[in-house]
Amino acid sequence: MTKGFAKTDIGKARETNQDFYYIPHSENDLSLYILADGMGGYNGGDIASKLATESVKSYIENNFSKTPHEKEEILKLIKSAVEYANMVVYEKSKTAEELHGMGTTLDVCFIYNNKVYIGHVGDSRVYLIRGEIIRKLTKDHSYVQQLVEDGKITREEANHHPKKNMLTKALGCTAYVEPDIRARNIEKQDVLLMCSDGLTNMVEEKDIFNAVKLSPESAPEKLVNLANDAGGYDNITVITIL
Repeated sequence: MTKGFAKTDIGKARETNQDFYYIPHSENDLSLYILADGMGGYNGGDIASKLATESVKSYIENNFSKTPHEKEEILKLIKSAVEYANMVVYEKSKTAEELHGMGTTLDVCFIYNNKVYIGHVGDSRVYLIRGEIIRKLTKDHSYVQQLVEDGKITREEANHHPKKNMLTKALGCTAYVEPDIRARNIEKQDVLLMCSDGLTNMVEEKDIFNAVKLSPESAPEKLVNLANDAGGYDNITVITIL
């Protein structure tokens, strides 16, 4: 059983917290960690993020025992779980006018046999901290990331781009979504960090690294405080996994 520490906060500018997360609560739970950052007017964003998180969780819990415990099969399970969550959120968005167009980012980290299995849609992030290195394990599905990849802007320019929040992919906005999935070996001293963009838009990577190195257990609270000190323009959610 891994250990998870989490903190979510409304920030200083928003009226509601549309982030939602799940971490295991007991020894018997799967080592499953989920983070979603919802979007959509009225209360669509918080419904989308909660629904996506709960759908992924129930899908994996209901199907893991029936899945061969091999790398490719577990990756398929993660992919199917994200696709299922997408369908649930998309169908819900059609049930009421104020929910139309709602969606969410979604990151899933499932830890099994010294590997982390990741499912990813949107611009929330998963980082691996190992030794003196912090490495991003997910790629932002955003307009600005596309500009960086196309060589049109630099990474530094991306940090302050006015269209920073424009996603190229989100969960629940269309009938089908293609998540990024990957598996990565993890070592005993590694720390995984999951976060919504309310953290990464406010706090630099080096400061995220320093907070985790100092104390992985208290890093979520420390990082939420840093994001709020920097302006807290968005909801902030941080999970560390040891």
